[in-house]
Amino acid sequence: MRYALYFSPSPGEDLAELGASWIGRDAESGRPVAHPDLDSLGASELAAMTGQARRYGFHATLKAPFRLAHGVTEADLVAGLEDFASQNSGFEIPSLVVGRLQGFLALVPGEAAPQLDAFASSVVEAFEPLRAELSERDIERRNPESLSSTQRKHLMRWGYPYVFDQFRFHMTLTTRLSEPDIGRAEKAARIHFAPALAGPVAVRALSLFVEPEPGAPFAVHSRVPLALGQHRKTA
Repeated sequence: MRYALYFSPSPGEDLAELGASWIGRDAESGRPVAHPDLDSLGASELAAMTGQARRYGFHATLKAPFRLAHGVTEADLVAGLEDFASQNSGFEIPSLVVGRLQGFLALVPGEAAPQLDAFASSVVEAFEPLRAELSERDIERRNPESLSSTQRKHLMRWGYPYVFDQFRFHMTLTTRLSEPDIGRAEKAARIHFAPALAGPVAVRALSLFVEPEPGAPFAVHSRVPLALGQHRKTA
């Protein structure tokens, strides 16, 4: 079993509903959601483009999937999550836009978001003591030969290459695509997500996702609200 700490929008929010319909699955209920038929992209095409995103659920990674360290229980993880959330305040991402990242589409910040970056770093550090060391197979899956020296160091130290200075917040929308498919998908995504991206996006909770067994879809285990006031700030 693996766990992950993600940002995911709260049920009922426009971003949550539009994200679930885009990828074709609601990570809260585990149920499939019908893909929309968009002007530049049919439902069947969208289903083919979102297979991997569908398994992971609509989210942005803060602490990448990990197994629990020896002696650490799920209850310990949940208690740690509740403690962390009680001491860190919610905030807003100024804006999100549809962007291209290494050939795939994702929702990314439309401008610099230092508060978000600092929050992500604090999540990585806070939960590190609960994470089991990577296996050799885990390391191989990350294709370390394709990583920069900094990313390899992060992988070995933190279990994931894209943390701290290498972090870029993103909510994955597609697999890697080539033209003209990525162009058509980008146009469709901008229209589809427009209602949710008209203003700032609130980060009011930290979500714990779980993968019950290898290859199984990730599902929301719990979503813990962040503090309301000015508690110990990490962002």
